Amino acid sequence: MRRASGYLMIITGIAVGGCKVGPDYIRPDVAMPADWSGLEPDTAASRPAGPTTRPTNEPGDMATWWKQLKDPTLDTLIQHAVESNLDLRIATARVREARAQRNSAAAGLWPQVGLSGSYNYSGASLNTGAKSSNDSSLLKDARNSALHSAVQSLASGQGIDPAQIVSSTANQILTNVINNKGTNNEQSSHRGRNMFQAGFDASWELDVFGGLRRGVEAADADITASVEDRNAVIVTLVSEVALEYVQLRGYQRRLTIALQNIDTQQRTVELTQERVAAEFASKLEEVQARTQLATTTSQVPLMQDAVRQTIYRLSILLGLPPGALMPELEPAAAIPTSPPDVPIGLPSDLLRRRPDVRSAERQLAAATARIGEAVADLFPRFSLTGSFGAQSRDIRLLLERNSLVWSVGPAISWPIFQGGSILANIEIQNARQEQALAAYEQTVLNALGEVEAALSAYTNEQVRRQALEEAVWTSREATELSTQLYSNGMAAFLNVLEAQRTLFASEEALVQSETAIITDVIALYKALGGGWETEE
Repeated sequence: MRRASGYLMIITGIAVGGCKVGPDYIRPDVAMPADWSGLEPDTAASRPAGPTTRPTNEPGDMATWWKQLKDPTLDTLIQHAVESNLDLRIATARVREARAQRNSAAAGLWPQVGLSGSYNYSGASLNTGAKSSNDSSLLKDARNSALHSAVQSLASGQGIDPAQIVSSTANQILTNVINNKGTNNEQSSHRGRNMFQAGFDASWELDVFGGLRRGVEAADADITASVEDRNAVIVTLVSEVALEYVQLRGYQRRLTIALQNIDTQQRTVELTQERVAAEFASKLEEVQARTQLATTTSQVPLMQDAVRQTIYRLSILLGLPPGALMPELEPAAAIPTSPPDVPIGLPSDLLRRRPDVRSAERQLAAATARIGEAVADLFPRFSLTGSFGAQSRDIRLLLERNSLVWSVGPAISWPIFQGGSILANIEIQNARQEQALAAYEQTVLNALGEVEAALSAYTNEQVRRQALEEAVWTSREATELSTQLYSNGMAAFLNVLEAQRTLFASEEALVQSETAIITDVIALYKALGGGWETEE
């Protein structure tokens, strides 16, 4: 036992002081621009001077950015989506899977202990030329009987009589046969052997070169990556719900405008009919008015369908049947208003805020750790095995001291020739690490591009909206003037039709622009990684 304890202490010391082969992970430095190229001094989007000088740059504000739109219905929809969305449930299950895989990888660092027990009944062939145990017992008894007879003769002072010894031996053999110790039939029934066994088995692979620890390191990085992937699903989910909701209110507003224009154009048709009846206008003017009315009316089914389709998509995002939100969302409501400020921060903040960037970085860390896991296969594996238990042919004696058995000792295995598979696996892991690095850098570039694109769209759409507001105001004035002049016979009917068409088009364009501004804000928040709580 002292020798076994010495082995255990030496090998445990080797395991504790072991190294970790392979490269240690170092987070790559990515060159980031100092500021956004699309940020203009007069833009409505404001960048705080620093995270401590403006509270709008704190993670809490970015995490619930949709509340700046000040729409309680949207707040409720997003809360429901985060609680019930099926894609989010899938992402959450993947996090649990990654954690379980990490626990599985870490289990290899600990001794593996098992309990075993068995019973078997075995026997040897009597026709192989080998003496059975009963035959041996028979001869042993005969020999003992002959020796006993010789000793008695010498003790009584008599000489050794060979005939007497043979007679005694024969009698002993006959007695054994009579007592069922030597017949062939009885041998076949007594040649079996019982064996009972119970005990513990233990093995411990000593992670001398860090292969197991590299595997745990990779699994830890995989957990973080899966958590970031879930956060990315939240960011996308929140933005999609907000986008669909804003689009819904935009379609409803456009439907309202179409109905208002239909009402105006219907009055124009009635006006032309009165003028035709009074012979102040030709039938052509009435036909032209009715044509424009029909054209505008044809837009209504399209808008109604767009409203229903959007509600269906929102319902699915919330994990509900397509028509579940129809009673709640079908009544028209105003388009959410744009927030006064959008905290865009600095480009370097994306490395902290964007969950897809954080996930790509963790995937790179996992790929780096797996190189070390592969390199460890080049080195020998040390393990310590042991067992403790009891064996007995009689179950009643199994727990006695004399039935105890045990063993302990070290083992080593070292692959000498594997056909190049180990080196090939190392090359595979190196290639995957290079892929992960390129994917990380590409993810950062994509993030920068998305923010720049959203910022450009947001700032330029505001300029467009200002022009459209002016266009709507002037087209309304033109429509009123042309209608008044036409009713007084001072303007051609084509002027009225053109003014009405221009008004309808400009009003639709203004609604689309107002919708686009909000959707650009949503896209900007999504590009910035808003919609989840950061953990520094």
